[in-house]
Formats: sequence, C-alpha cells, structure tokens
Amino acid sequence: MKRIGFIGTENSHTDHFIRFLNDEERHPGHRAAALVGGRNDRNAALAASGGIDLVVEDPEDLIGQVDAAIISTRDGALHRRQAEPLLAAGIPVLVDKPLATTVPDAAAILAAAHAGGAPVFSGSALRYVPQVEQLRDGGAELGPFRHLHVVGPADPDSPYSGLAFYGIHHVEAALEILGNPVLAPGEVTPVVRQHGDTTTAVVRLGETEVTFTFVVPGDATRVPFHATAVRTNGVVARELVLDRDYNAPALAAFIDAVETGRSPVTDEHLLSPVVVLSAIAEALPLGKDES
Repeated sequence: MKRIGFIGTENSHTDHFIRFLNDEERHPGHRAAALVGGRNDRNAALAASGGIDLVVEDPEDLIGQVDAAIISTRDGALHRRQAEPLLAAGIPVLVDKPLATTVPDAAAILAAAHAGGAPVFSGSALRYVPQVEQLRDGGAELGPFRHLHVVGPADPDSPYSGLAFYGIHHVEAALEILGNPVLAPGEVTPVVRQHGDTTTAVVRLGETEVTFTFVVPGDATRVPFHATAVRTNGVVARELVLDRDYNAPALAAFIDAVETGRSPVTDEHLLSPVVVLSAIAEALPLGKDES
C-alpha cells in the first residue's frame, strides 16, 4: 500500500482527494495516510472522516512516513518551501496549482525533483474539462487560431498571492487550448489594465494573441470560466464547467507518476504557466487604471 501525505489541508481539494482515495477507493494500492498542520479542528475532522491515523506538524515530518505527497496550500508562494525537502528526499509530489508564483521558485522545485529522482506534477483542473478539448480540437476545420479570450474569477488582491490563486486556471486553460506552447522567461510581455473589479491582460502565447479577463468574485456573484476561440473561418465559444469530480484527472495522472517514477509532462510544460502568470502579476502595478 502506497501512503500519501497531504499538505495544505485547509483547501477543499483535500476533501476531494481523500474521497477518491479512501472512500471510493478509485486507486487500489494507494491511500491518504497522513495530514500536515498539526491536530487542529480541520485535520481532526479529515482524519475521522478519512480514517487517517497520522497527523504531523511540518512537511519534513512526512519523510520516511509516506510514499508520495499532495500539496494543496492555497498560497502558491509557499509551495517551494513545502515541496523542496520532499522531492529532495525522493518523494513524488503533486503541487495542486499553481506550481509556484515565481519562475525562480518553480525552477527550484523542478531542480529538487531532478536531484531527488522524484516526479513532480502540477496542473489546473480546467485542462481536463471536455470544453477545453472541444476548443482545442473541435474547431480545427475552421482554420488556425487568430485570437483566444479566457474569462473567469480572480482577485489581484487575494491574500493567496493575488491573481495566482485563481488566475492560474485562465492561463493553463489557454495553454492547453493552444497545444501547450513553451514559454521561456523574458518571452512574455503582457499589457495589463485594471478598472474597478476587472483586470485584463493581453499577451502573445506562441503564435496566438490571448486576452485574459479576471473578474473579482463577490459574495453572491462569480463570473463563470469561459473561453472564446477566434479562428480564420469561425468562432467557437464554450463555458468551462467543473463538475463534482473535477480533481479526479489530476489525481489519476499523479498516481501514474508515482507508479512509473515519471512526470506525465515536461519541465517546460510545468514552467510555462508560471512564466505567463508571473509576467502578468509583475505588469499589473504599471497597468492600473487610476482614473
């Protein structure tokens, strides 16, 4: 039985992963077995509902206790510090989006994975929704992409590193629709504007210009994730819908990585979303509409 430890248990995604592993047993031979963060009320509830017997204080405490780990900490700025010691110890890690909030942190995570010989994986659940596949492949008969517009909720003032918390979904969906162009640091120069609760960023990803619209969610309002692909001979638009099991594909990909010892994606694939999103975040202060 391969034991999986969880970091960032305040995130509801942890409930999903524990349900898939322990309650529904979707991956026989793999079990949620440990929680990080100490014996707080949240961990006590997860331990009781998931039948988990080990609760530790820090990520490093998982070394020697688990065979893999999942980091769901909401603030991506903490991911490097949490992932590095585990990867260096040879423990496979799923970093539940974003991989990191800066390119240096993302690169350090990848370096730790190589040093420890352990696979690391990260990805937005939007990559796996059927509408993204429809936008990527279904409109091919309409010719090449001319423009892509991705809309969704995100708050540049979020306590979880601003746009990184939800904005990563916009960026990864766009990259998946466009066939995952590789973006290196310095290649992305977004034009960013902010007016009220709406932030827009225009940037070229590979051969296609992309507009991202980030709308701050309210107490009773939340713009849906949506994408519009403009092609030479037509337009394809879809709402990007996350169902009850939206975290299942990423977990399945990670379980395969644990079994094979290989990440399902390349380092460049993992780094590109961070390149794009960090460039947008860095451009935001210069592009604010002060009127």
